[in-house]
Amino acid sequence: MRITTALLTVAALAFAGSPSRADRSEATSPVIGKTAPDFTLKDLTGKEVKLASFKGKVVVLEWFNPGCPFVKRSHTVGSLVDTAKRHMKDGVVWLAVNSGSAGKQGADAAMNGEAARSWSIPNPILRDETGSVGKAYGATNTPNMFVIDKTGTVVYAGAIDNSPDGEGKSPQGGKLINYVDAALDDVATGRAVKTAVTRPYGCSVKYGS
Repeated sequence: MRITTALLTVAALAFAGSPSRADRSEATSPVIGKTAPDFTLKDLTGKEVKLASFKGKVVVLEWFNPGCPFVKRSHTVGSLVDTAKRHMKDGVVWLAVNSGSAGKQGADAAMNGEAARSWSIPNPILRDETGSVGKAYGATNTPNMFVIDKTGTVVYAGAIDNSPDGEGKSPQGGKLINYVDAALDDVATGRAVKTAVTRPYGCSVKYGS
């Protein structure tokens, strides 16, 4: 009897601790359905990039940290491999944002540059060392994705996909879903984004405070 009870307890804990579809329905975002907060940040070359300059275009924001293993896996074997490149060919603006404070994991400019080269990242990586932009969007994890439509409205916020290992090998429900691909497909065809908010996985954003 004790063995049976123990097994049931372990099973219950395992179930409670595992991601489920409920994570998607319970996920929230402070910016979904609202006008995307504007910002001006510098890329790794020191060039200023202003979100407002992309008015009328679809924009993807990717919260980034090259020191995060989830980000590395996503960019080398997972759902972020060539994803930005594919969508940029269709006119989508893709911006990575690193909100890590100076001295924190993955905040070093040289490390970001090396990751961009070794992972063949085609898009700008913007530095948000104060964390003000990340906090304005409610970015909590790396990677954490946001899709902004042509009207400047945030229409998707959350994870890159439904495989929290970052490799695409353990998708919830058994089928891998790239949520950003799906959101951009909906936007391109004029449909409302079917899955607008999901719970991001990965490392915490390394804010200074």
